[in-house]
Amino acid sequence: MGGLRSSKISLFPPALFFSSLLFLLSSIADGATPSSSSSSFNLSTLAFDDAYSPLFGDGNVLRSPNGRSVRLLLDRSSGSGFISSKMYNYGFFSANIKLPGEYTAGICVAFYTSNGDVFEKRHDELDFEFLGNVRGKPWRFQTNLYGNGSTHRGREERYSLWFDPAKEFHRYSILWTPDQVIFYIDDVPIREIIRNDEMGSEYPSKPMSLYATIWDASTWATSGGRFKADYKYAPFVAEFKDLALDGCPLEAVQQVASAAEELDCSDSHARLAAADYSTISRKQRYAMRRFRQRYLYYSYCYDTLRYPIPPPECVINPMEKERFKDTGRLKFGGSHRSPKRRSKRRSRARVVPVIVEDPDM
Repeated sequence: MGGLRSSKISLFPPALFFSSLLFLLSSIADGATPSSSSSSFNLSTLAFDDAYSPLFGDGNVLRSPNGRSVRLLLDRSSGSGFISSKMYNYGFFSANIKLPGEYTAGICVAFYTSNGDVFEKRHDELDFEFLGNVRGKPWRFQTNLYGNGSTHRGREERYSLWFDPAKEFHRYSILWTPDQVIFYIDDVPIREIIRNDEMGSEYPSKPMSLYATIWDASTWATSGGRFKADYKYAPFVAEFKDLALDGCPLEAVQQVASAAEELDCSDSHARLAAADYSTISRKQRYAMRRFRQRYLYYSYCYDTLRYPIPPPECVINPMEKERFKDTGRLKFGGSHRSPKRRSKRRSRARVVPVIVEDPDM
């Protein structure tokens, strides 16, 4: 045994040992920065034509030959987008997404749920919005929640990423149930909203469709509109694959206004509640905390100029509050206003532009 131990040591020099140890410790410390682009969730994916259809910019919506992925293009003529074929009364919405590379200032890629085309003045919405940047600077993104048309009371958070979203696919997911909303990147929960009675109608509760779009948001997306989209880099291409969608569907839009309260979604709600993505494990809770410590740089909960009294769903973390003590100087607002189906408009207008100085600019 002595000789064997000596042989092992001679094959594993001290420098390599300490280098490996540092790598291991770094990997543990970076619990919120997974290197894999795959999610551990047990998901059934859908072909595009089985569950989605073009929303606008039809010529810029490019399906793959096998129908399992789609590219959305933005060029001088138009942006593009797709929409789920049905609306859902709560659900799980997910896709592997790769964003455009190179110069992307002024570009917005959105993956979100909304019912703004049906309930124009009291719409609900849940957002991932990815905001492009100048060459050499990273993409940023924000999440948001609106209920019952509460665009005056947006619930934005803004973040950076631990990877380059233009180099590889990563899974972005929204879980929406009667009790909670969770935003995921891969299998890391980055934000959780727990419904409470004080939120009232400002918690999204009406059936929504799933949307994905790319559009020119030069007026606000990058450094408050300082940097615009530059079409010499066009077309800008966002890729979506491994689309997953589960929830309680409505068969026709006409049913939404009258039948939403009458739908029997108990089986669907039970299926969602039993899914692995509906429960945040201890390990995931740690990863979420690490993510928010490192990559969250705006939260409405700590914007004391905008909300002297935090909205009722806010859970105030003393360490986060200290980090964001100056965030009240930032001004956020606005909501998606989706283009009508088959619209040729380049982008979706916004009610109020988002204005913020990005840390890396």
